[in-house]
Amino acid sequence: MDFVEVAAGGFLMGDADGPPSERPVHPVRLDAFAIAVTPVTNAAYARYLAATGAAPPAFWREAGFDDPEQPVVGVSWDEARAFATWAGARLPTEAEWEKAARGGGAHGRLPWPGAAPAQRFTQPPRVRATPPNPLGLFDLSGVCHEWCADWYADDYYARSPAMNPIGPPTGTRRVSRGGAWRHADPWSAVGHRSSLPPALRYSDYGVRLARDV
Repeated sequence: MDFVEVAAGGFLMGDADGPPSERPVHPVRLDAFAIAVTPVTNAAYARYLAATGAAPPAFWREAGFDDPEQPVVGVSWDEARAFATWAGARLPTEAEWEKAARGGGAHGRLPWPGAAPAQRFTQPPRVRATPPNPLGLFDLSGVCHEWCADWYADDYYARSPAMNPIGPPTGTRRVSRGGAWRHADPWSAVGHRSSLPPALRYSDYGVRLARDV
């Protein structure tokens, strides 16, 4: 699995044109970290299943979800975290995901320069299906939601610390990021927030890994 390093520093997090949960736009500073170039694939997850004997995720081996180079989907938050630990990595924080998706800094609405692709997907595509962002990361919008480490709260941005935020201490839903293929408009803005109860396993929920550096 390929990773790129995101340099330490600041960025503006949030979306002034988004719903209240994505406001206010606020400055955040993060330590350096590394993030995977693509979501975790079925091929990578199959190696984990073989090594650990863990139960397969929902939709495993179903037609339309079984290409080795598709993102693995149908993983709960705990399953995503367990895979990350096995792989010597972790889930990204919400702030890390957004900084990485923005290419390490501020730019337009989408992770990559320019407009959304004309087509949309009717199932999870093979990885590297979208244009890369300035850091060389793929599949950040239009593909799958990606679990983040944080608990979710609608009002978190109003009280988020400026340095290395990790989300509220408790909650009922975990943060996810990235537009998903099942949505009527899959091409979510880079600042878009979503969330789900951590036990649920949906066909448009996958995982991207992060590491400390």
